[in-house]
Amino acid sequence: MITERLRRDADHIWRKIFEHPFVVQLYSGNLPMEKFKFYVLQDFNYLVGLTRALAVIASKADYPLLAELIELAREEITTEMKNYEELLKELGLTLEDAIKTEPTLVNSAYMDFMLSTAYKGRVVEGLTALLPCFWSYAEIAEYHKDKLDGNPVEIYREWGRVYLSEEYLSLVSRLREIIDSLGGDYERLREIFITGSKFELAFWEMAWRGGDVF
Repeated sequence: MITERLRRDADHIWRKIFEHPFVVQLYSGNLPMEKFKFYVLQDFNYLVGLTRALAVIASKADYPLLAELIELAREEITTEMKNYEELLKELGLTLEDAIKTEPTLVNSAYMDFMLSTAYKGRVVEGLTALLPCFWSYAEIAEYHKDKLDGNPVEIYREWGRVYLSEEYLSLVSRLREIIDSLGGDYERLREIFITGSKFELAFWEMAWRGGDVF
């Protein structure tokens, strides 16, 4: 399967993600709350960019895939964003705070990468650019799930368990199925997947530092 090969080729990057201090401290409950708040504000803006990219990809797809991707984009901008609005409230933040937050250079570059691939590439290429985000969160949660029961921070526990849910895992599985069924130039898909994986690692590092490294 294409996605299995992509995952193997990116393993050296994903292992760094699994052991990144932000991720480890988040799942163990040691992460300073201010770092998590910074991450959430940046991630909210990232999800808006991801939804835009998904809508562009959907516009290129044939029916019935078009309808499926449009529905996924709708769920992202409604259900997922509503959940984030609730999370913002729990953190003492507002939707206005998130909207006014300026994306970091890493965040902006990641969103530009997704949108550029969506506009210029085929449907399978656009989806491959998004896959590292969806899939790595599921693997991160599986890798660190034993830490959640002992995590003393309720918000962190709730956040982590989302990515272990049957609904979320089904979404990841379906995205992989679509990419595997569409196929394409493997080397091109590999380049896209590796780049997306590097951006995921860079995003965690940016969140850990509380901003860009520059």
